[in-house]
Amino acid sequence: MVCCAFFAALSAHAQTGTLSAGAARVDITPPKDASLPMSGYAGRGPHQGIHDNIFVRALALDDGATRAVIVSCDNIGFPEPVWNALAERIEKEAGIRRENLLLAGVHTHGAPTPGLAAGGPYLARLHDNIVDAVRQAVANLKPARAGYGVGRASVNTNRVARSAQGGWMLGVNPDGVSDKTVAVVKLESLSGEPIALFVNYPVHGTVMGPKNLLVTGDLPGATSRFIEQKLGGQTVALWTSGAAGDQNAIYGPGDNFSQVDILGRILAEEALRVAGGIKTSPRARIRGAQKVVSCPGQRAPKGVSPARDLNIQFEDGPPVDIRLSLVMVGQVAIAGVSGEVLTRIGERLKKQSPFTKTMMVTHANGSSGYLPDDEAYKNVSYEIVSSRVKPGCAEAAIVNGLVEMMERQ
Repeated sequence: MVCCAFFAALSAHAQTGTLSAGAARVDITPPKDASLPMSGYAGRGPHQGIHDNIFVRALALDDGATRAVIVSCDNIGFPEPVWNALAERIEKEAGIRRENLLLAGVHTHGAPTPGLAAGGPYLARLHDNIVDAVRQAVANLKPARAGYGVGRASVNTNRVARSAQGGWMLGVNPDGVSDKTVAVVKLESLSGEPIALFVNYPVHGTVMGPKNLLVTGDLPGATSRFIEQKLGGQTVALWTSGAAGDQNAIYGPGDNFSQVDILGRILAEEALRVAGGIKTSPRARIRGAQKVVSCPGQRAPKGVSPARDLNIQFEDGPPVDIRLSLVMVGQVAIAGVSGEVLTRIGERLKKQSPFTKTMMVTHANGSSGYLPDDEAYKNVSYEIVSSRVKPGCAEAAIVNGLVEMMERQ
């Protein structure tokens, strides 16, 4: 009996670190006549139809000892109460521990609001669909190989531009800081058939502007759609937003869906090109972790415009909690932040990370609003006026917090 138990333990240990992966995609498109409130732009009416279907996509990862799930949802993000409700359900119904869950919105401005104010059957169905996608991904787990690669695509631009009045406005600033990195994690079966592509790129899902009232996945949805069409079968393409708080697409915000398709195809083709050169391995330890950091709060007076008001005086606000998440896939660090992180924070994280294969996923596991770097506060832009965080906190709290989590892995 002792001998048998000893060899059983050896066998179990040998399996630890051997990767399994499963993916799923579930349609979350609302009824075309539901008249649900649209998210992303203030003062916009309810949706009036469907341009392209929207989805929730889930990727389950297991190394024999730890199981984690990454979820990419075609919406603007998840308010804290919604994230908490979903995390509780996913842990209870799918067996995924909260610290091993990365639940991210792609930040399209063309989907119904996921907030509790939306209410009604759609919100309940959305929750069910997300949990169902996770359950399906777990059920689809099979031996797999994983690998990582990066490319480059110039479909984003810094959007903090000078106004005619001398302030700062949402515009196009080609000389501003901008990260063009397309990061890709490739999951395939042991026989080489694609399971999923995980794609990360820093850009707002705002090719379509506030006049659009048709449901759409915008640029993120188009990118996933083109990848899935190209790879065929049951391949799932999860798109996540990088540090894009100050990044818009080079087209829009406007009203031209052909521009969505153009940019989506460019990103998809680059992701596929990168994936084609990735070498994969069946060995990858999976680890997850989360922590919450807090920053002192601020708020701008109502009605101010950073484009014309040059001496805005901020008031104290309540502290802002920022949830930091980490999913490790071997030596690949997928770092989640619950807010709209500006570019320099994402770049600093990659420089200071103990892992060369590091990416940041924003709008993940909650919503803390705009999270500017220290340098950004020197120009009082839309992002600064919209932020609920005082200067001097978010950058260090995010980078140092995530690096500490990585060093403990």
